[in-house]
Amino acid sequence: MGRRSRGRTRLTPPRLTPRDVLHAGSAGLRSRPTRVFLSALGIAIGIATMIAVVGISSSSQAKLLRELDRLGTNMLVATPGQSMFSGQDTKLPPEAPGMISRIDGVESVGTTGDVAQSVRRSENIPAGETGGIALKAVKDDLLGTLRAGVRSGTWLNAANGRYPSVVLGHVSAQRLGITQPGQQVFIGGRYFTVVGILEPVPLAPEVERSALIGWEAATGLLGFDGHPTAVYERSADDRVAEVRGLIARSANPRTPGAVSVTDPSAALQAKAATEGAFSTLLLGLGGIALLVGGVGVANTMIISVLERRHEIGLRRSLGATKGQIRIQFVTESLLLSGLGGLAGIALGGAATGIYARAADLPWVVPPWAVTGGFAATLAIGTLAGLYPAVRAARLSPTLALQAA
Repeated sequence: MGRRSRGRTRLTPPRLTPRDVLHAGSAGLRSRPTRVFLSALGIAIGIATMIAVVGISSSSQAKLLRELDRLGTNMLVATPGQSMFSGQDTKLPPEAPGMISRIDGVESVGTTGDVAQSVRRSENIPAGETGGIALKAVKDDLLGTLRAGVRSGTWLNAANGRYPSVVLGHVSAQRLGITQPGQQVFIGGRYFTVVGILEPVPLAPEVERSALIGWEAATGLLGFDGHPTAVYERSADDRVAEVRGLIARSANPRTPGAVSVTDPSAALQAKAATEGAFSTLLLGLGGIALLVGGVGVANTMIISVLERRHEIGLRRSLGATKGQIRIQFVTESLLLSGLGGLAGIALGGAATGIYARAADLPWVVPPWAVTGGFAATLAIGTLAGLYPAVRAARLSPTLALQAA
């Protein structure tokens, strides 16, 4: 179109609609599919690495948080500490569990006591080969307090707790080669019948590696002295801090300083909070791969400019402005990076899903990782396309046509 001003005709360059820009920018990609695939691959690998690292870390953290919600953070454990004067381990009084259960706010109590006997698969195994399995006497509502479950068989009760019956933690069952209830283990010169095998107990790993017998059986059959070595208690969520301040004085009024009170959920909370701290290095590697992919896009665009000088010169001679040439090549670079970014997000999400399924984790890919990763690809694409676009816009139409 043209208009007259002071007797002269001024040409106004046509405006490009977004559709025109997209069509012009995608023309170079459609004509060189192999080069486009190889260039986008670098971007895809970088984004896939970043998405997978963040997704796997978030999936692991989600599992820990779900586990914490199930197990709760309102359990405390009282164990014997050391004497202030002798430096030797002390003992909790036999009445400690009952005293702790009377604290206002305590909902349930479970007790274990160490029994000085080895647990062996048979009498033919030397007594020193314990496999790291501890023998513990139990009473009160230990199973409910720990929120543990029985994988197979049954828990100790008033009927079988006074006889040679034993419940194995899942780790001790594996070490002993016990796969189902009804089998026997050798303890204190006699065989005990396995009546149950526990599920994993994340808040009490010492129970997982133990063989558990009834308090009465431990006292009557194995000479257990009756002193508890761990008292587990559950309290109301809003009373945990108050109960913690009273446990030591209630468990051992004479020497409360010789009682150690711990929160077993603190380890899981810390692990959930720090999950992903070791993924920083992998994120850095993904960022490096993304930058390398950006360099590949820039190289592809520079080569494209050199190969398409005739096209650029022809467009310029037909009225395309420098700005329109720049927009065309920046758009082409953005499309190239965007395709790589979408492919990388799909690959990273798929890798996270495969890992989560194999490790029995919830599949979690944070939205911020997807949006941030795609925004990074667009930023890389813009930067990678700027120099080639400026170089293309500076080509003289006459020289470009002559070179062709």
